[in-house]
Amino acid sequence: MAHKKAGGSTQNGRDSVAKRRGVKRFGGQVVRSGEVLIRQKGYWYRPGANTHVGKDWTIHADCNGTVAFSFKNVTKFNGRKERCTFVHVEAVK
Repeated sequence: MAHKKAGGSTQNGRDSVAKRRGVKRFGGQVVRSGEVLIRQKGYWYRPGANTHVGKDWTIHADCNGTVAFSFKNVTKFNGRKERCTFVHVEAVK
């Protein structure tokens, strides 16, 4: 008797939906007030001049201008220094 065993369930075929995180506006790009600059989980990038952070760590532009990135050594609470990337919006004059 050449029978096939009844088809069971498979363990494949599941995946979570992508979160679409990352840098949305790069250095030198012109942005308007309120635009999303970076979507992130935690402080990978820090807010600089003319930017603010939402409750999910999303960095937004506060005014119209041009995006710029900079680096700065920041002292953490335990005394360790860490090089952080800051994102700024240089306001239009």
